[in-house]
Parts: sequence; structure tokens; C-alpha cells
Amino acid sequence: MKNQTNNAFLATSSVGVSLLFSSLLSFSLLALAGLGFQAQAGEGHGHDATPKASVNAKPLVANTLAGSQEAQAHGEEEHGDEALKLTQVQRNLAGIEVSELQAQHFNLASFATATLLVDRDKTASLGAQLEVKILARHVVPGQRVEAGQTLLTLGGAAVAQAQADYINAASEWNRVKRLSNGAISDSQRMQAEVNAELKRAILQSLKMSKGQISALASSPSSIGSYQLQAPFAGRVQQDIAMLGQVLPAGTALMQLTDESSLWVEAQLSPAQADTVDIGSQALVRVEDNTLQGEIIGRSHEIDSITRTEQVLLRIANTEHQLHAGQFAELYLTSNAGANANPMGIVVPDAALTRSGDGDWQVFVEDEDGFEAVEVQVLERQRGLSLISGLGANAKVVVSGAFFLASELAKSGFDIHNH
Repeated sequence: MKNQTNNAFLATSSVGVSLLFSSLLSFSLLALAGLGFQAQAGEGHGHDATPKASVNAKPLVANTLAGSQEAQAHGEEEHGDEALKLTQVQRNLAGIEVSELQAQHFNLASFATATLLVDRDKTASLGAQLEVKILARHVVPGQRVEAGQTLLTLGGAAVAQAQADYINAASEWNRVKRLSNGAISDSQRMQAEVNAELKRAILQSLKMSKGQISALASSPSSIGSYQLQAPFAGRVQQDIAMLGQVLPAGTALMQLTDESSLWVEAQLSPAQADTVDIGSQALVRVEDNTLQGEIIGRSHEIDSITRTEQVLLRIANTEHQLHAGQFAELYLTSNAGANANPMGIVVPDAALTRSGDGDWQVFVEDEDGFEAVEVQVLERQRGLSLISGLGANAKVVVSGAFFLASELAKSGFDIHNH
């Protein structure tokens, strides 16, 4: 009986001690938490960070929440002035494409079909004005080559004869030049010089370079062949040369094209053509790509069958993503006036995203990075949108806007702070 009483007393004492310890621990944690909150708020906002002995937990928690909200608002103010910044690698992975666009009068309902052509000012047909034989090939169709790169090795009897004639004529002219004025008549001197220049011009018609011609005069044993070199950097096209083939004079061996710019050929109705001004801008859409083009010419002649007029534009193709033969759509600008079309910038629908408050926005690139700007949509047609609300020559993100919008949402940026 005595043992049972002692056990009960010990159990009761243990429970009492446990409850007392738990109460003291809870009170200590609450006090420490309150002091910690007050210290954190004080460090973040310049309040007195010295803890006070008698505090109320509820005011401390309230002050802490208020301080946290103030810190968050302060952080958002600083963050709102920032822009999304991406490295070049990130831009490439996200497919970010930027175009510098200008506000003009557009009517998206009025358009014309068009076709991409090679830029004839940056295209060369390579051929010899003498009969040649294909001795070796050094490139393949579609290959990108640099200026001076060897394309073909050509030769043949006509080539050997032309090279031999030049060597003899150049040698004779060098001999005549060393003679005194009285040793030979002026007519003979001129005849020797003209003959040497004539033979040089024949070799130049074979597309031999100046260096090759000069080396030929000092090394007669190399006659019979030469290397056809690329006159400029470009892409090999229309390559018809076959090994051992003998081609007559004037045959085009291949075409070399610099694809950094292309022409756009459109057939316009007479009414549309009358609104075209040489040097004015127009909008060209090729699949999902929207580009600014410059009108460089019009035929001023109506086709007897289609009753349309040919108009040519030039577009930049620095990334070489477009190719001759692709179909396109042409959207023309209109002159300002009482009946003018709406003034705005045309962007693909993919450039538009929704802001946090549901308004339309686009991303504009500046020296700080990418910033979201709210715009007004004036018209939408065929996957394009006419918008207003941007400054002149704005650099608008036309591809990859969805990625930027996602990054904007994750960062917690507010469009109205930009």
C-alpha cells in the first residue's frame, strides 16, 4: 500500500513538472519570437532594434506583418524599375527575335501575294567566255563559301591557248617598254601594249583573278588549267558542272548568291500600284516571319493576261532564314489623309500577351533589357495585329514573347511600374 502511494505521488509530480516546463518553454519561445520579429523589422526599416522587457505578443506580430508588407512594397518599387535581362545563349534557346518597327497607316484587309527572289544586285552567274573542261569540283550545291574560295578547276585547249597568247603578248610588251623612244615607233609601242591588254582581258573573261594572271606570266609551265574562285561570299546555287564535261563558251557553270538580302516580287492591281512610292516601306509576311521591306521599283506596265503590275521590294535576311522561291504576303502602307487607314505598328499575333490586369502588352527591348508595354489593338487580320501605344522605331519582340511573359510573371514584375 505504501509503495502504491509513493508511485502515485511520483507520477503526479512528474506530470506537474512536465506541465511547468512546457509552459515555461512556450512562454520563452513566444518572447524570443516576438523579439526576433521586432529586431527583423527594425533592421529592415530603421526602427529601434533594442528589445524591451515588457512587450505584448499581439502588437509585436502586428508590427512584424506591417514591417514585412512595407519591405515587400519597398522591394517591388526597386524591382519595378528593372527589366528582364537575358544572355545571348538564353535568347537563342528561347527563340527571341526583335524587329525595329515604325508606326504607319496600314489596312490589314488589303494585301497581295508575293514571291521571294534572289537579290540580283548580290547574285552572280559564273561562266567562261571560252570553251572549258571541268577538271575538278571543290564545292557542292547549297554550300556557303567565302570570297576567294576555290569553286572549280577548269581547263581545256581553248584555255591553254588563251594563256599562252597572254604570256607571249606580256613578254613582248615588257621587251618593248625597255627600248628607248627612238628604237621603235610609237605605233609599234602602242600595238604591243594593246595586244598585251587584249590577251589579259580574255583571261579575265575566264574569271581568272589578277593574282592568277600575274603568276601565269612568271610561271608558263602552269598553262592549261586554272581555279575558278568565288568573287564574293555567298551560297552556291544552280550548279550544273560535271567532271570531264566540256561546256561551250558562255555556259553558266553555277550561280553564287549573297542571301543577306532578298527581293520580293508582288503583282498589284492598278489601284494598289498607284499608292506605291519608290523608297517607301511595306510589310512582308513569310510564314511566321514579319519583316519591313523597302519598295525599290515598279514596272509601270500592266500584264496583258493578269492585268497586274509588278512591284519589287528588298528585305533584309541577315540570318539567312528565308530563301528564294518562298511565297509571301505584302501589306502596303497608305498616305495620311482624311480617308487614311489607322496609324499603328503591325506585329504578329504571337508578339501579344496579356498583362496581369488583362490588357494587351508587347515586349520592347532597350539598353536595360526587355520591358512589357501595354498597347491597344486596333485591328486583327490573318494572324497580324495593328497596335498603337509604342514610340517611334520601337524594338519589338516578335517571337518569344510568351517566354518573356512567363519570366515576368515568375519575377513578380508590375507592368505599370515601367
